[in-house]
Amino acid sequence: MKHLFLALIFTFTSLSFANVINSIVDEEESIPVTTNLPAAESRWYYGGNIGFSFWNDYFYLGVYPLVGYKVTPKLSLGAKVGYAYISDDRYEPFPALKTSNYGGSIFSRYRIIPQLYAHAEFAYWSYENISSFNTLENTYNTERFWVPYLLLGGGISQNIGPNTWAFIEVLFDVINDDNSPYESGAPFISFGVGVGF
Repeated sequence: MKHLFLALIFTFTSLSFANVINSIVDEEESIPVTTNLPAAESRWYYGGNIGFSFWNDYFYLGVYPLVGYKVTPKLSLGAKVGYAYISDDRYEPFPALKTSNYGGSIFSRYRIIPQLYAHAEFAYWSYENISSFNTLENTYNTERFWVPYLLLGGGISQNIGPNTWAFIEVLFDVINDDNSPYESGAPFISFGVGVGF
């Protein structure tokens, strides 16, 4: 059951295209101190990231949609899913490794000020790992494993035009699972430009 619950893949650089409804507050606006929640239709927001990289004989493409719900004007909760395709043909004479990673997460975000937010996220991702190489069939033997992450950190978003903003987010994994493909203590950094539709 927990395997179906959550997972996540991280990209260190990503170009973000978002379909966000009222999720970023303009720099000139202030968040009023009130107990009234936003109208039901303005509480939901949508978005995500598209990550890609390619050089030499390596190709990566990941898609990570998200949906969020504003509980209050400052606090939101949400969920993400993701899928990444990888093709790595850098190690001649071995054949190209073609694999995919997938998973999801749940997150909460609290806006300290309109441009600065704190972020907490629990993620669960499935990775395929090479266990050996079969020389008779010229193929890889692989095994799939699930990795949990508890990411804490925050980000900055800046309005740069109508329905357009730039953001940078830095998160740290506090679980540091032994099967994680990432170095313990290394930050997960994502940045890009979001466009609201």
